[in-house]
Amino acid sequence: MKSFVVAFFCLVCQLKYLCNGVEASYSSVLLNVEYETFPISRGDETRISREDARFHNTRPYKELPPAQFTWGGLYPRDTATREVKSLDGIWNFRLSPKDDPDKGFREEWYSAPLASSGNVIAMAVPSSYNDVTQDKDLRDHVGWAWYDTFFMTPRRWLEDGERVLVRLGSVHYSCVVYVNGVAVTAHEGGHLPVLADVTLAVKPAGQANLLTVAVNNVLTNETIPQGEIQYKTDETMYPPGYFIQQYDFDFFNYAGIHRPVLLYSTPQSYIDDITVVTDATGTTGVLNFTVDYVAAAGVTDLSCSVDVFDANMSSVAHADACQGTVTISNPQLWWPYLMNPKPGYLYTLRGSIKAADGSLVDQYPVKVGLRALSWGATGISLNGKPLYIHGCGKHEDSDIRGKGFDPALVVKDFSLLKWLGANAFRTSHYPYAEEIMDQADAEGIMVIDESPAVNLKTFDETLASRHSEVMRELVRRDKNRPAVISWSLANEPRSYQAEAASYFANVSAATRAADGTRPLTAAIIVPYKEDLAAPSLDVIWVNRYYSWYTDTGHLELIQQQVVTDLTRWYNKYNKPVGISEYGADALPGLHMDPAYTWSEEYQMQLFLANFAAFDELRGSSVAFMGEMFWNFADFMTKQDTTAPGRPGGNKKGVFTRSRQPKPTSFLIRDRYLSLASGKQSPQESCRWFKSTP
Repeated sequence: MKSFVVAFFCLVCQLKYLCNGVEASYSSVLLNVEYETFPISRGDETRISREDARFHNTRPYKELPPAQFTWGGLYPRDTATREVKSLDGIWNFRLSPKDDPDKGFREEWYSAPLASSGNVIAMAVPSSYNDVTQDKDLRDHVGWAWYDTFFMTPRRWLEDGERVLVRLGSVHYSCVVYVNGVAVTAHEGGHLPVLADVTLAVKPAGQANLLTVAVNNVLTNETIPQGEIQYKTDETMYPPGYFIQQYDFDFFNYAGIHRPVLLYSTPQSYIDDITVVTDATGTTGVLNFTVDYVAAAGVTDLSCSVDVFDANMSSVAHADACQGTVTISNPQLWWPYLMNPKPGYLYTLRGSIKAADGSLVDQYPVKVGLRALSWGATGISLNGKPLYIHGCGKHEDSDIRGKGFDPALVVKDFSLLKWLGANAFRTSHYPYAEEIMDQADAEGIMVIDESPAVNLKTFDETLASRHSEVMRELVRRDKNRPAVISWSLANEPRSYQAEAASYFANVSAATRAADGTRPLTAAIIVPYKEDLAAPSLDVIWVNRYYSWYTDTGHLELIQQQVVTDLTRWYNKYNKPVGISEYGADALPGLHMDPAYTWSEEYQMQLFLANFAAFDELRGSSVAFMGEMFWNFADFMTKQDTTAPGRPGGNKKGVFTRSRQPKPTSFLIRDRYLSLASGKQSPQESCRWFKSTP
């Protein structure tokens, strides 16, 4: 019965979409089939059966309309053949009641402006919706939220018969997108773009179009990241139907339309994708390219060409082909920050498709960094030189905006990264905005590009399939970026479970099939004897919090424990190893001497002890590839008073959440500049501060 309902619903959506009908939505039948039940951890919580009517309307559900595309497409850019219009701004917004999550679908809130069916509030797009008001219910909402706005389609797009598309950079966690009451697409998974072709859904020129987005932040055992809904069944202590969202990862589950929303046009025949793989040998840069295009119905005899330009937009190479190789003599290579006087040098590859008469049909530019990346048992090399990574983990996180994209914050963060002397960061623990990745390419900051698979606790085939699809989406989005030096499959999975071995073998195989030009990794938390993910990885990063979560207060043990641990990993796998997380919380302004946990002095001494361990590893036979502290800046977490505790969020940043320095940031700056220069840096970091008496 379920498959018939889903198939019928998909057919109805497609027919109404093609006919530009007035509505296409979830059917009331579909809303009530195959709800999830979740494992429970405490005595006052239980699984809720599908027959229990008291909780019927509180269950999250997983069925979505069919997605149009398997990825978010090329980033919208203005070209000779394309035009982009921003839809960012202040939208209308409303929550669906927590105890009646399907109300918006049942009452068809998408069929007319939200303001016509009830009260709305203003909501900034992009931003997380949680922290922009004084409403606790909004901050802590679990379930569906609704946005809408009006837009006009430029007359020339319609008169020229252009394709019209809407692209949302990220919606967390799942969404349904409507235009003029038509369900045009849906997407599961935050942090990656959502694309919809709305050509047939938009109204004639001069008429306003209604864009509606329904957003759901519910996490389950089958989502990435995982979570669970816990229902409280003791009605002497909780209202009937009361439930909470639980998750194990240590950052706040911000929700909403997090990244720019763009309306853009392309020709009917268009470039669908461009793939670039570079190499550098001696005095020659090698650029292998593939231009994929889609021809409109009845169109034949299209041809491709590529032109390569330097940073001054002077032509340096040309080829008439859809796939091939061009070479550049005496190229400027892409180097990381502090490895070359000109870090982040970018060429532009402009792909074109032309008609048989030579007229331009479509054109799209891709930024290209010429570089050669290699790895093996002895480490990672770039352009023939060994890499030593000195960076950090960070978050998309700031006051008010939550995980919402903010260009001013991007500029500030890269300024601080360079001030620190960092040459890399990990997109912990999810893919970051494309605009952030653009800046990493341009600034020469290397990126370990991580999926949203944080704290995986189960490893079944369903989740592996979803995880593999996320990696394919991520790779297709970021595959051309010179800054991306590795794909990270997960952060702190429970990889001691027997099922983890085949799980990571399968996800690794899917990722390598999508891109074999970068090493695969994961940030591993379990001990080397118990982990089952590492055999499927190319390089091994581990998260270690010696003297914080283990042997708390015993700073004197850090050097021995770090060196012993990393040496064991290397000896077992003969693969490069590194520290992807270490650190300690420090409350700004809390001073204690002798150093005590949570004080700024304790954080400083913990870092200095780790530095000593890293230096010992660098002088040993271990292929120690780098050090990355946790965290760049303080960030928000869920409310929790249990150990280790999060007073106002996680305080492991070397900067506060408002990007002001803690004393440890000066230690990092001193060390990283010294590592980059190979000599002692200025004494600005208070070198008199010793890790031991």
